[in-house]
Amino acid sequence: MDPLGAPSQFVDVDSLPGWTDAYETKQLDSHQNPVEKAQVGVRSPFPYRKDINAKIILWKGDVALLNCTAIVNTSNESLTDKNVVSESILMHAGPDLRDELQKLKGCRTGEAKLTKGFNLAARFIIHTVGPKYKSRYRTAAESSLYSCYRNVLQLAKEQSMCSVGFCVINSLKRCYPLEDATHIALRTVRRFLEIHGETLEKVVFAVSELEEATYQKLLPLYFPRSLEEEMQSLPYLPADIGNAEGEPVVPERQIRITEKPGVPDDASDEEGLEADLSFIGSHAFARMEGDVDKQRRLILQGQLSEAALQKQHQRNYNRWLCQARAEDLSDIASLKALYQTGVDNCGRTVMVVVGRNIPVTLIDMEKALLYFIHVMDHIAVKEYVLVYFHTLTNDYNQLDSNFLKKLYDVVDSKYKRNLKALYFVHPTFRSKVSAWFFTTFTVSGLKDKIHYVESLQQLFTAIPPEQIDLPPFVLEYDARENGPYYSSYPPSPDL
Repeated sequence: MDPLGAPSQFVDVDSLPGWTDAYETKQLDSHQNPVEKAQVGVRSPFPYRKDINAKIILWKGDVALLNCTAIVNTSNESLTDKNVVSESILMHAGPDLRDELQKLKGCRTGEAKLTKGFNLAARFIIHTVGPKYKSRYRTAAESSLYSCYRNVLQLAKEQSMCSVGFCVINSLKRCYPLEDATHIALRTVRRFLEIHGETLEKVVFAVSELEEATYQKLLPLYFPRSLEEEMQSLPYLPADIGNAEGEPVVPERQIRITEKPGVPDDASDEEGLEADLSFIGSHAFARMEGDVDKQRRLILQGQLSEAALQKQHQRNYNRWLCQARAEDLSDIASLKALYQTGVDNCGRTVMVVVGRNIPVTLIDMEKALLYFIHVMDHIAVKEYVLVYFHTLTNDYNQLDSNFLKKLYDVVDSKYKRNLKALYFVHPTFRSKVSAWFFTTFTVSGLKDKIHYVESLQQLFTAIPPEQIDLPPFVLEYDARENGPYYSSYPPSPDL
């Protein structure tokens, strides 16, 4: 209340419900199985921390109205940007703020500068400049956006501030994808609170109605509200979760440190690649990264250790995964050639591949590979089975063996380890011969997992009929070839 008794338009952060209390804990996927006991020992890199969650507030409203120590303003390098956030802050703070901004003489992208709050309820305003986003300069944009959040928090720490109200720094006019930017915002704040949590009491994410759903979706990944939510969130974390401070990591660009500068490397000495240099420090500047060019040369020469090969393979897979999450794959998804259905008799997730729905000669097969990775990455973290319907496929639908080899080589080891069975439904003699050659001479590890299934009745002994969505043409074909025993089973309306 102001002195005249009128209700204040400003909102006290202490009156807002915390992240733990504001929203009921929800499962990320309503079709997801309960957390298995075997997974309990696997912890998220962002584990459940009640003390950190108590500092987080998600609030739908105007950041200019927050009564906290400081609020964040997103602007351009001349600090004259006219966006929704800046305009509201300038209007509520009054004309003195414009005069103060002129004295700052601008602010570089990624930096943070401080002014008084003037007529705001907040004592201070921290001004920062988010990056303009272009997909080909994505790495630079990620680093700049991280710097925005990190420098704001560092300034708050240096000024002994109790609470900070963040706007969404990546403004729409700067074209930064909201979900990508939210990952950076949340993980940077999380890492800062892990290290300097005692310096801040409250961090408020002030969002609009358009942004609220994305924050609600991603907050559980970085601030899980229970051990169960932590386990459910684990498969949904992106490939790049940054370093110990949340900063994006580009392995090829990390500074390489050798234990004995000036001493020639021995190409056959594997110890140098695996040496423990933990005494150097954990900061990104001091983090050791093997010579990428040297590693590639050794791979070609067949001299690289198994551990180094696995590390290189994981790095390559993460690049594919990042590209898959950034690419528009809606045209591949519309084919309905790959989808998740129920579970088999052992409770393992069933994934279906419909051969006839893959127009090999008409689609971009690299995008098809990206779509497979995009869909399967979180499925393959636990045991699963594949059902491939070869029903009524022809040359127009035949996947090239080179493509299948590339797919097998690109995917993470968890795909191969957790794939327990591949049911090859309605195979032809020619497809059996092709599969035999492929699994014998190209990817021998797959051979023992293939089961040829001549009829749906045979398939249903492993997967209950109510647990698999069948394309109508598969039912019709099976009824013609094997009798109408299961032809009355209703097909999926979506296929």
